[in-house]
Amino acid sequence: MAVVETERHGQVLVVRMNRPERLNALNHEMRTRLAETWTEFRHSNDLEVAIFTGSGRAFCAGEDMKESLAAGQPGGRRPAIEDPFMSGALEKPVIAAVNGYAMGGGFMLVERTDLRVAATGAIFEVSEAKRWLLGGYNHGHIANLPYPIAMEMALGFRFTAERFYQIGFLNRLVEPEELIPAALAMAEHLLTLPPASRVNTVHMMRQMRPAPSPAQQRLAAALKEHGAKSDLLESRAAFAEKRKPNFKGWDDPQDRYRLPTIDRV
Repeated sequence: MAVVETERHGQVLVVRMNRPERLNALNHEMRTRLAETWTEFRHSNDLEVAIFTGSGRAFCAGEDMKESLAAGQPGGRRPAIEDPFMSGALEKPVIAAVNGYAMGGGFMLVERTDLRVAATGAIFEVSEAKRWLLGGYNHGHIANLPYPIAMEMALGFRFTAERFYQIGFLNRLVEPEELIPAALAMAEHLLTLPPASRVNTVHMMRQMRPAPSPAQQRLAAALKEHGAKSDLLESRAAFAEKRKPNFKGWDDPQDRYRLPTIDRV
């Protein structure tokens, strides 16, 4: 069974993550196959719009914790080839069709798409606060959401598709059976536009998305190192073993009071 399936609808490519038994968690094989698929789509002369979805109960549950634990390395192993969808090199528009759970790295896949349709009942979570030493500080900022909602996202709270639709993170909210038809309808609209207009407009809109400043990014890099590194694998082991984590916090307890600041990193 292929971990990534594709199907063509004229000039539209449907890309479907296909590890339903693992909630489409991103292992090395899937990351590699996605990179290959997006590269093929980018260079195709016949395909112009993609729809990105998952099989089973999830869009994507994010990092494959079992693979990370086996490797002793949090975050998973990246593919040897460039993934143009992740790097930003892909010029063609991508529509998310979120069929279920979009957690952690799965949420970040949704975030990278240009238009988003979700099924009622889908669940979203920015999981970095649960797995790293810094929560997902940038996601609400990138989405241009108010501070308290961005804070809620950064601290790992879950969001329903209904709430995300209300706050403007999603373009469409539909019943599950209407998910792919609704995404295809959006794709068909895009195909009515002059090709240069479609590509140029998507490119321009991407350049206008908010981003943390260089100083904020330097602070974030420092904060990602500020804490007990043993907690990274402990969070993943606790998740895999379905138990409460036993976190250390800081190797030196006084580090709690020695936070890096934006003017001292």
